[in-house]
Amino acid sequence: MNVIWRTLLVMLRARLRLRAGKRLAPHEVGRITLTTMPTDLDVLRHMNNGRYLSLMDLGRWDLLVRTGVAGAMKSHGWYAVVSSETITFRKSLQPWQRFDVESRMIGHDDRAVYMEHRCVVDGEIYARAIVRARMMKRSGGTLSHEELFAAVGRPDGIPEIAQWMHDWAAASALPSTKASAPSDWS
Repeated sequence: MNVIWRTLLVMLRARLRLRAGKRLAPHEVGRITLTTMPTDLDVLRHMNNGRYLSLMDLGRWDLLVRTGVAGAMKSHGWYAVVSSETITFRKSLQPWQRFDVESRMIGHDDRAVYMEHRCVVDGEIYARAIVRARMMKRSGGTLSHEELFAAVGRPDGIPEIAQWMHDWAAASALPSTKASAPSDWS
C-alpha cells in the first residue's frame, strides 16, 4: 500500500510534465528519479528484490501518461495487465540512495507490448527488467493492436522484438485462463 502514494505523485508529475509540453514519443526513454526509502529495504538493509518491480511500475505510469497512451486507455475503457516479466540484478540499491528508473517501449508482437525498465545510478545499470503486457478492454476481451494504434498512432522507431524475447514469452507462458492449470510438481 505504501507505493500507492508514490504512484499518485508520479502520475501527477507526469500530467504536469505533459501539460508543460514534455510529451514523449513512444520510442523515447522516460526517466523518473526516486530514492530508496526505509520501507523499500529487506533485512540485509538494501532494496528488497520484490520492490524493484513495484518501483519500475512508477516508470511505466510516467511513460504511459507522457506518451498519451494513459489518456487513450482511460477514454476507451482499456487497461494493461502484465503477463510476464523478468528482472536481472547487478548491484544493490542502498538506503537513501537516489536512482533513476528509465523506461521505454521496446516493441510489440501480435498479442502484447514489451517494455524495458532500468534502475540507473550515475549512468550505470543496477537492475534491468523486461515486461510483457497485454492490453485489455473493460467491456471484456483483448484489445487488438489495430484498435490501440488507431487511438494513439502506430509507433515509429521501435525495433523488432529480439528472438530471445519471443522464446522467453513462449517458455514462461501459462495456459489460458479458460484452460486447466493444475499445480502438479511431478
